[in-house]
Amino acid sequence: MSRCEPARQEFEYRRHGIASLVAALDVRTGEVLTEVIRRNDAVTFTAFLDRLDRVIAPGKEIHVVLDNGSSHTARHTKAWLATHPRWHVRWPPPHASWLNQIELFFSAVTRRVLRRGDFASRDDLIDKLDVYVIRHNENAKPYRWTYDATPLGAA
Repeated sequence: MSRCEPARQEFEYRRHGIASLVAALDVRTGEVLTEVIRRNDAVTFTAFLDRLDRVIAPGKEIHVVLDNGSSHTARHTKAWLATHPRWHVRWPPPHASWLNQIELFFSAVTRRVLRRGDFASRDDLIDKLDVYVIRHNENAKPYRWTYDATPLGAA
């Protein structure tokens, strides 16, 4: 297909369900921990935080940036965070997801795995996500900000 030709979807195309992904980014190394989840709710999200809490050294402070998604702002999540004092949450302003570096990872997953992806099943999709994350972590590097705060010129 040439770059000028629009992408097409075959009439037999089936979605095979969906897979939701939660992820944590170590900003110092660029490594990502991910988990495919069935439900994107506060209980599932705090279960992911519990797993992170167990694998991160007990003496370390944990600073996390969360968006305003319902699983992040739910009463259940706020109660979990209140009982885990080493977790420090930063909330970027609404509609400012570009401030959260994990969004750069999700953007890469979308471009390199999901967009125009062909998946035989939900398990096939999950396998391809896992392979991408493993390869990402083998060569992980921290994301580097490139914006220098210079005002953009008028178009």
